[in-house]
Amino acid sequence: MTSETINATAAGTWKLGDLTVNRLGFGAMRLTANADGGPSDRHRAIAMLRRAVELGVNHIDTASFYFSSLRSANELINTALAPYADDLVIATKVWAGRDASGDWCWASPPQIRGQVEENLRQLGRDHLDVVNLRVPRSKATGSVAEHFGALAELREAGLVRHLGVSNVSPAQLAEARAIAPVVCVQNACAVGVPREEHEFIAACGEQGVAYVPFFAIAGRGREAGSVGTEHDPVLTVARAHGVSPAQVRVAWTLGLGPHVLAIPGTGDPAHLEENVAAGALRLTEEDMALLSGVPHV
Repeated sequence: MTSETINATAAGTWKLGDLTVNRLGFGAMRLTANADGGPSDRHRAIAMLRRAVELGVNHIDTASFYFSSLRSANELINTALAPYADDLVIATKVWAGRDASGDWCWASPPQIRGQVEENLRQLGRDHLDVVNLRVPRSKATGSVAEHFGALAELREAGLVRHLGVSNVSPAQLAEARAIAPVVCVQNACAVGVPREEHEFIAACGEQGVAYVPFFAIAGRGREAGSVGTEHDPVLTVARAHGVSPAQVRVAWTLGLGPHVLAIPGTGDPAHLEENVAAGALRLTEEDMALLSGVPHV
């Protein structure tokens, strides 16, 4: 496939509320820093965002806490893409945050509005398309009602168009949906995900809720990125299709269901085109079965 024929539309579409997005999107987390932890090249990051849109990407996932010593993902997005195209959907997240020194902090319900406003300022917008409530790991079994209720009030006020939840259990999704409509769930999910998460993915589809995995390529590497070694089933499928292991992981994500969206992130322009090209890769039932044998880590 040549670069001229690569387009995110090949992955198909899904609706986040009334917003139609191509199922192959872009995650902005890796825009701000190089692999060695130093600040990214600003001009390259801006050019890559513009190239993503040229390739049909119209769903970008970001957060105000995606920043390094010199770079802010939201500011890069604003510089590269404003004034924004009518069909571009930008999703961000709150509850999680980082202070000026970079240390993690978690907002109280009254502070949720300040986090939303921070995203608005950085992105240069008067409303946010989608805001996910990112639940801390310490609240894995706790109530999200108070924080989600605060976010739902901002939807009623017109600052937020649609709501999502992130890092949640099925019970927390149900709790949130009883307060206000939820258009998406963002959970960590990659090849080797346990059976319980597969069941949750299916349940989201039945409820018309998009499922948006993060760390789909990184897998057990998580924030650090993909690990150096790859599982044999992934390598076997990659060889069979003549593609990279990362492309197999993106295609596996999309193969989980029509409501599943991929948001692979990268700081490398070559990897961007590779990831978008994976939207056209269709894995067989045999491929998916083989990949289901990858152990959960």
